Amino acid sequence: MASEKQQKAIDLSHHLSDLSRARLVSPLKGLAKYMGNPNLIALAGGMPHPSYFPFADISASALVPDSFSLESTPRESTLSWVWKLFGAGPKEKTTTITVPKFPTHADDINLAVALQYGTAQGIVQLQKFLKEFVAKVYQPAYADFATLVQTGNTDGWSRTVQTLCNPGEIFLTEEWTYPSALYSSLPYNIKPVAVAMDSEGMRADALRKVLSEWDEEARGAKRPHVMYTVPVGQNPSGATMGASRKKAIYDLCVEYDVIIVEDDPYYFLQQGQYKARSERSVETIKHDGDIFLHNLAPSYLKFDYQGRVIRLDTFSKYVAPGSRLGWFTCSPLLAERLERQGETTTQAPSGLSQFEKSLITKLLTTWKYDGYVRWLHGLAIEYKTRRDYFIDCLADEFHLAKSATLEQGLWKGCEVFEGSLKPKNSMIMYEKTAVKTKMFSFVPPTSGMFIWMKIHFENYPSFKAGDEATLEMQLWEKLAEAGVLVAPGWYFSAYVGEAPDAGEGHFRISFSNAEFTTMKKAVTIFGDVLRDFFKE
Repeated sequence: MASEKQQKAIDLSHHLSDLSRARLVSPLKGLAKYMGNPNLIALAGGMPHPSYFPFADISASALVPDSFSLESTPRESTLSWVWKLFGAGPKEKTTTITVPKFPTHADDINLAVALQYGTAQGIVQLQKFLKEFVAKVYQPAYADFATLVQTGNTDGWSRTVQTLCNPGEIFLTEEWTYPSALYSSLPYNIKPVAVAMDSEGMRADALRKVLSEWDEEARGAKRPHVMYTVPVGQNPSGATMGASRKKAIYDLCVEYDVIIVEDDPYYFLQQGQYKARSERSVETIKHDGDIFLHNLAPSYLKFDYQGRVIRLDTFSKYVAPGSRLGWFTCSPLLAERLERQGETTTQAPSGLSQFEKSLITKLLTTWKYDGYVRWLHGLAIEYKTRRDYFIDCLADEFHLAKSATLEQGLWKGCEVFEGSLKPKNSMIMYEKTAVKTKMFSFVPPTSGMFIWMKIHFENYPSFKAGDEATLEMQLWEKLAEAGVLVAPGWYFSAYVGEAPDAGEGHFRISFSNAEFTTMKKAVTIFGDVLRDFFKE
């Protein structure tokens, strides 16, 4: 839909917190609107002269956008940097990017601006790139959307919750969710209420039930007006929410007047359904940016005709987490309030890390839109390969069987993989005669970086109800002592302080960082620890 045919965002100022309403423009930051005048003589601020910055320029050798193949097969270990150090192995294709202290042309990215005091809006060239990127990729359904940089999505959520929620209020979220979203809000006495999930993430029927049956007296709080969600690469489950589910939830949020905070760091790591090794074939995909983007599940922004979505994006998963760079996409009203919140805390989007941000901006403006999309496509294939390899390792170490689950919860209707231990010897006899005790189960993720694994403690010797939390941490500790660190499941529960379901524990296991050989070793250790723990 062309922007001229779209309506502008509606007024949602009644959602603002008391703190946000009280925020005024920082007096010194209010001067910034005049700084775009090239003839201005600026004597108001305490800004050092840029000639005193002890850096003449910064340069980097950046990879080219097509550095990663679109062939979905395991490739050389990233330890190949050792071989490249000594001149062996294939040479990476790079291009040199440089950010000078002073610009040659008026619109050049430069350190004189990047390292100076600035506004909470960030580098102008980056703002321009983000606005174009959002318009082309996410296609918001209202005309006057705004973008605003922030220092990563955790910071983005922290700023959002303070902008929208008062102490004592409650926000909606999935029953399993990102721990920092939970624990960053709790000190403000802003607590989560869990909404049941299935294979796509948050359920629309469960959300309606929570909202329609809300009892303020029983709950001790008014009905929630903010929803936090990770809809793609759902953390920790790895679920991907499709268009129809998002449309249904968006319509519910319109009906009940709820702001949607869409935290989407894994959006471009959509991998599709897992296929067993025997069912896969090597295929090389020809890159077409439009087709790649069209095949992705859409953002909530695609359905947002009112401006009630605050989308959180980040470069952490696609460029570098240490850069601490992300951005909001939201209505102008909400962007202005978030900017006011930022200018009195972090001020500009960074401190010394403006070095990284100016380099990232230079990288993006060098690659341009099409180059960045090609880079994202390559990363999606890389993480699909990692996911497949890790599950293949599990299939090698364990007896891994598919099962059509009868569960009514998170995995309702999914094809579940159930793992049982193989003895170290007599494999053939075992396959024919042994009764296989289910130790764990999981649904392969369709996006993101994690396997969400359920541990079946009901099969633990001498198990009794109430042991779940204790057994989860006992097994976690044994794995850590054996040299494999995973994330305990209770970290992710939105039922803060409540006991887990009978007989169940969970681990979130990442396949994003370890070398392929290290992943194989980790799965072997996992098997040895489980074998000892369950006394098989």
